[in-house]
Amino acid sequence: MLVKTKFFGEVDLPEEKILTFERGLIGLADYKRFTILYDCEKEETNISWLQSVDEPTLALPVIKPWLVKEEYNPTVEDELLSSLGELTEENLVILLTMTVPADIKEMTVNLKAPVIINADTRKAVQIIADNQDYEVKYKVYEILNKKQEG
Repeated sequence: MLVKTKFFGEVDLPEEKILTFERGLIGLADYKRFTILYDCEKEETNISWLQSVDEPTLALPVIKPWLVKEEYNPTVEDELLSSLGELTEENLVILLTMTVPADIKEMTVNLKAPVIINADTRKAVQIIADNQDYEVKYKVYEILNKKQEG
């Protein structure tokens, strides 16, 4: 299936790479089909893109939470994840959406609303974590800079 994207042009995407969000994303309920893209020309990239399959301009930068908060462990009600099928350590994927403003030093991730994916069923959901200390705009520029420096 050919998918048009803003950042990657046309991408030939196998059907098994499509994720389904039955309820859409928070604030974007009309968009239910996404894929994860990354720039394969960069040797090591921590940031991927959650790209809508149906809307070329809808692409959200995402990152694995452990890259910015090692002890990340969102608390959620089990029923919010039941539509994904059985989750195991092997099939569970958690991503955080990012905001990257013009001043890159103000880059943030949303710890409060992770994207949870079952890689086996290719079903996904964005939920609100019960954790009171998780911020919607958690600054990550310094954290990522230190990791890159090694």
